[in-house]
Amino acid sequence: MKTKDLIYLVSCAVNEKKPDTARVAGMDLAALYRQAVWHMLAAAAAPALEEAGVKDERFMKAARSSLLKNATMDAEMEVLFAALDKAGIWHMPLKGIVLQHLYPSYGMRQMSDHDILFDAARADDVRTIMEGLGFTTEHFDVGSHDVYYKKPVCNFEMHRALFGPEHEEKLYEYYKDVEKRLRGDGFEKHLSPEDFYIFMTAHEYKHYAGGGTGLRSLLDTYVYLQKESPDMDYVAAEMEKLGIAAFEAANRSLSQHLFSGGKLTESDREMLRYILTSGAYGTTTHRVENSVRKKGGSKLRYAMSRFFGPMREGDEGYQAFAKQYPFFYEHKLLMPLLPLYRTARGLASGNLISEVKALRKAKKN
Repeated sequence: MKTKDLIYLVSCAVNEKKPDTARVAGMDLAALYRQAVWHMLAAAAAPALEEAGVKDERFMKAARSSLLKNATMDAEMEVLFAALDKAGIWHMPLKGIVLQHLYPSYGMRQMSDHDILFDAARADDVRTIMEGLGFTTEHFDVGSHDVYYKKPVCNFEMHRALFGPEHEEKLYEYYKDVEKRLRGDGFEKHLSPEDFYIFMTAHEYKHYAGGGTGLRSLLDTYVYLQKESPDMDYVAAEMEKLGIAAFEAANRSLSQHLFSGGKLTESDREMLRYILTSGAYGTTTHRVENSVRKKGGSKLRYAMSRFFGPMREGDEGYQAFAKQYPFFYEHKLLMPLLPLYRTARGLASGNLISEVKALRKAKKN
């Protein structure tokens, strides 16, 4: 019931409809709040509760915090963009930065960070700019994005690419030359409504096929398609190229049925069950299950690939691993020690224990 209540409230909020006060009065607000946090939707549900006359401090605090965080990050982003313009570095705001302005009120769309695509050839210059603006470099030249942080709440992910070689090949190849899809005469770029929707769907698929993704992503899809009218014939053709046409159709169907109050199909329900158990950032259980499935259902093959990793050039994920563990890949004689090093790190963080537990529970094909 708590999940149905959450979906009902955020549906009312994004569709700007007053919720039924009698229904809201009967809700278990403590359980509802836990579910909202799990899916990062507390700020989205807050306006509906307030409209129904319910002033719950937990939801009100979530709404205030989201508003303050978004405003703080947006202000820092404006300063950053001015610096990037001055340095002649092209850049483009991604995902939530754009989506947040399509929601009925500012702050409804909770943000964990700001994602920005930039000219990868200028990564060193961007690092100098970020540190000059008071950001601390958290990760640099590892994977497809650099991570910067500034107290108290500014997490910025500066993307060198939309997808890296560690991701599915079709996604990587499609976006490898992303500059040809960018629009804008100045240094700040944007995507067409069609290309924005294609990327947000591809990004959602990446998470969905990995550890899973929650209701917030589904709500983003609904809100975007309510506010924008992309050419769906073009979208369908590009989705075929990416190999995610079936996912896009299913995701769109579920989002439109779920948040408009329509009747769910059996396919909708099946997809929703997976999403509800994923939360906003996915789970280790789903990630392991999906990875085992990609290994033909063999838990042994999965375990061996995780323990040894890509050891030879040409192996899947080799480039990403080489950047993540440069010392070992530069000193080839020490490569046999890499699995032991990764195991020790996994044990220290607790991640390895969680992964082993998930692997034991994973179903075979």
